[in-house]
Order: sequence, then C-alpha cells, then structure tokens
Amino acid sequence: MGIALDTRTGSPIVVLHDRDNRRALPIWIGSAEASAIIRKIENIPVTRPMTHDLIVDVVEKTGFSITRILINDVEEETYIATIYLQKSDSDDAVEMTIDARPSDAIAVAIRVEAPIYVTANVLAHGSVSCDSAKDEEEAQEFRDFIQDIQPSDFEKLLKDNKHSDQ
Repeated sequence: MGIALDTRTGSPIVVLHDRDNRRALPIWIGSAEASAIIRKIENIPVTRPMTHDLIVDVVEKTGFSITRILINDVEEETYIATIYLQKSDSDDAVEMTIDARPSDAIAVAIRVEAPIYVTANVLAHGSVSCDSAKDEEEAQEFRDFIQDIQPSDFEKLLKDNKHSDQ
C-alpha cells in the first residue's frame, strides 16, 4: 500500500496488503528504509546507488536473481524476513536464502519487482481488516449456514466418510 507515519511516535510504517485489499499488515520501520522504499515507489532518481540498489547489483553480478521475499515469522513484536535468491546454471538451479529485516527485504524486492509473501502466522499476528463490510457479509453467510445445520447432517457426513475410507 505504501508508507504511513505513526501519529503517536512519528515512526514510519510500511503497509502491505493482500491481493484482494482485504487485509493490511503494518510494519514499523526505520527512516532510512522508509526513504528507500518511497524513492522507488515514487521513481525519484538518485545520483549514486542507494544501499538497496547496491545489494541488487551485487546479487545480480554474482549470477543470482531475487525471486521473492517472505515475511515468515514474528518474535517479540519483531518481524523476520527471508530473501530468496536463485541462480540457474546450465547444470543445476541453486536456491539460496538470506535472513533480512522486512524493511530491507521489501526495499530490495520492489527494486526487482519480486513478489512479497507473508505467512499465515504473521498475518494472524499483525494484520488488520481493510474490508469490514465483506468480513461482516462472510460472517453472516456462515451464521446462516450453521443455523440451518441439523444433527442428522453430521450423521450423514460421518457415514459418507466411513464409506469413502473403505
């Protein structure tokens, strides 16, 4: 989604969202990383390579490409990310991972247009709903569904599963 500022602390926050724009994951980051992300998002030219540009250049000059990043864990309110690199030789494909701060991984990923993924655990821990109307609609559909369920429905389901196991 972009960069926002925490109104209480003035700290930058990078906000990721899912494909359907239904969940958002705010991650508090440093000013330097926020600047690097904003510069790339806004296509602001720089006279010399910034640190994340340098990282991309070094990776690519070694024959690797950045295939994706994964924000894969959270420990004591600190998110953990992994940058995935791949090198395809004529013989084998080599994949390598690099531990990174999410802010650095995001800044690198947007430079090469690599996808950014987030694990379900991280989403469960820190994401917020962006579409409360859709969430309420799904919740109502589920309430309507369970309201119509009869105990005999479970008996039928158990019998069907028992026959399919044989």
